[in-house]
Amino acid sequence: MTMEFRDLKQQYQLHEREIDAAIQSVLYNTDFINGSCVKLLEMKLAEYVGVKHCITCANGTDALQLALMAWHIGKGDVVFVPDFTFFSSGEVVPLVGSTPVFVDIDEDTYNISPDSLEAAVEHIMQNTDLRPRVIVAVDLFGQPADFDKIRQIADKYHLLILEDGAQGFGGKIRGRKACSFGDIATTSFFPAKPLGCYGDGGAVFTDSDEWAELIRSYCVHGKGKDKYDNVRIGMNSRLDTLQAAVLLEKLKFFDEEIETCNQVACEYTNRLKSCVKVPLVKEEMYSSWAQYTVCFQNNGERERAAELLKENGIPTAVYYKKAMHQQKAFKENGFWELDYSMTEKICDCCLSLPMHPYLNTNDIQKVVDRIRQV
Repeated sequence: MTMEFRDLKQQYQLHEREIDAAIQSVLYNTDFINGSCVKLLEMKLAEYVGVKHCITCANGTDALQLALMAWHIGKGDVVFVPDFTFFSSGEVVPLVGSTPVFVDIDEDTYNISPDSLEAAVEHIMQNTDLRPRVIVAVDLFGQPADFDKIRQIADKYHLLILEDGAQGFGGKIRGRKACSFGDIATTSFFPAKPLGCYGDGGAVFTDSDEWAELIRSYCVHGKGKDKYDNVRIGMNSRLDTLQAAVLLEKLKFFDEEIETCNQVACEYTNRLKSCVKVPLVKEEMYSSWAQYTVCFQNNGERERAAELLKENGIPTAVYYKKAMHQQKAFKENGFWELDYSMTEKICDCCLSLPMHPYLNTNDIQKVVDRIRQV
């Protein structure tokens, strides 16, 4: 029997009655667009994160773009993005006309390296006419970025922080929730994310009344008093009421699932730390474990492990095989003189293992045994 990489089937079976009832309520009330569940979800998510405003939208990529639009980021502006992340973290930057500059990562957490970040900022200031404006700090694999150091750099160079919490929702630093550390933060509700819906969805978080009002306008074609009063060029980016209903139910057991994922991660780490490089969660950090990613000696060893696991019904994934600065889409935006050696090293040897709250000890041991074979 094949193991699930992220077991959404079992999650649904355990909560089928409540989720079905929530969906049925939307269908019964034909409450499909901007329904009552959307407003309730925004209120509960803002309360959960500990910020003033939550604005839901169609997906996590739109959420990132909406933040940059609210800050009027455009031509001549630089946005610093981790070199090791999903494509959308950087994709939105040229979409608003600005320039992405990729930054190498920390060896242990795989999040953006503060030292590399400051070096990149200095390089742009000393060697170009571009204006440094924004740091995109990704909470990769579930662990928040090092916001203590990132905030110091942002304050020193007068930069804004955009926290990309697509993988980090539910994570914490000293008890403070992810998506509360950026000037604006975003998340994704893609099904495989820590808090996932049954389609696409996203959200933006901020304490700023001004930015929140702008983002709400941009989400609905740049609306003013209503959707037929258009005061700016916007986009069509709304969270469906059906998805909001699903998320409201999932939010009720979300913290419990994250706690169980931490127990699963602890078992993995204790059994694997002698044979592969295991994830490091730094002191005072709490991960939501979007992924459990180990590193092998090299690509050949990684490929042998993936094949052996597959033969035994165990799915794996590689996040990410190619660094951002190596993507063809960014070939016109590269600052090749910057150092990306750590990102390239991790891309060559990382492998993500099944991670969800429904893995039992036997499942974990099955994975561990195959990796030890390699």
